[in-house]
Amino acid sequence: MSDPANHTSAPPPMTSESVGHTLRSVTASAFLPALVFEIGNGAIAPVIALTALDVGASPSIAALMLTFLGLGQVIGDVPSAWIADRVGDRRAMLIAAGAAIVGQLGCFFATSKFVLGPSLIVIGMCTATFYLARQAYLAEVVPAVHRARAMSTLGGAHRVGLFIGPFVGAGAIALGGLRAAFVVAMIASATTAVILVTVKDVHHAERRTLQRATVSVSTMLRSRGRLFATLGLAVLAVGAVRAARQTVLPLWAEHVGLGPEKTSLIFGIANAVDMALFYPSGKVMDHFGRLAVAVPSMLVLGASMMSLPLTHNELSLTLVALIISFGNGIGSGIMMTLGADASPVVGRTRFLSIWRLMSDSGNAAGPVVVSVVAAVTTLAVGIASVGAVGLLAAAGLARWAPRFSSFATPAMARRAREPQVPA
Repeated sequence: MSDPANHTSAPPPMTSESVGHTLRSVTASAFLPALVFEIGNGAIAPVIALTALDVGASPSIAALMLTFLGLGQVIGDVPSAWIADRVGDRRAMLIAAGAAIVGQLGCFFATSKFVLGPSLIVIGMCTATFYLARQAYLAEVVPAVHRARAMSTLGGAHRVGLFIGPFVGAGAIALGGLRAAFVVAMIASATTAVILVTVKDVHHAERRTLQRATVSVSTMLRSRGRLFATLGLAVLAVGAVRAARQTVLPLWAEHVGLGPEKTSLIFGIANAVDMALFYPSGKVMDHFGRLAVAVPSMLVLGASMMSLPLTHNELSLTLVALIISFGNGIGSGIMMTLGADASPVVGRTRFLSIWRLMSDSGNAAGPVVVSVVAAVTTLAVGIASVGAVGLLAAAGLARWAPRFSSFATPAMARRAREPQVPA
């Protein structure tokens, strides 16, 4: 049964001009900082597990190290809503960018997993704060019929950063060794802070008094408990598969004998697919509903990840990595879009913090699944196991998204675009 309180009333019809104007108006304030920040994350993503191996961790512990990155996001999700509500989105992001530099310095100088792990937690907490602030901002200032394209463009900015980052990181590694990737991340975080100081948010006459009204986390959990217990579980599964993808690619590359430079290049080539698909993904979601990309995304991502252990050389691994990235890319922005669809007007930031907590709990769980199963059996079985979670996520989204999003199916999206006729 649908939750009417979460549904958005039908907006006026879209035009390509109105969509373009809406997206252009938030480019500098929302998309540019996300792109630059993600360049840093893209630079370090292929080398986190390799850095753990460098400080003496076993392959299973190296996979577990990425859990600390996800753990930091989980720890930071709920407090990030409190910070954003009190100091504003922009200042919350500035705090996150500055603290991220501290965590990146810790990774750069780490000599043991006991330094590397806490540093990754700090970076994860900063990432949680940064992206909650931008998601809440877009959910509030972009019309609902443009929402998927706005959220997928935000996701696309992440993917463009992930595309650029590994190439920059590979060049830095070639010049300065494995840890030079963290220098790239520090520069990206500092540049993000400069952008946030110099580029202002779009001004809106209605500032967010209602949306920022104080609603406790416990109240939100009680009022939206059924949503979090159903669709939230699917969101958790999606987060697990997506996070594990960042773990299994470098670990399997190391398993088949590829070095860090080649691994970074494979990441970069695969992320080009992600980068190319974000806008088409949002357009399909706005016109044909969220499930038109959510279910295929998880099916492709899960099945291709299950096939990764069948690769044994650079070419076959690259081909499967491209398919994995295709599955991830067509789902660009889907979790942020569904979260915005389901969010109430009053207490939206708190709702989104819990929504991101579900997703980020999956991010933390994904590498754990790989690590635990790999420790008990083999790395190949661990990778296949988390791929199977992607298939379960597709089933969960298909079943529960229509209950809580007014834009889930083609018919629902079509009704939302049509102007309402007064009775």
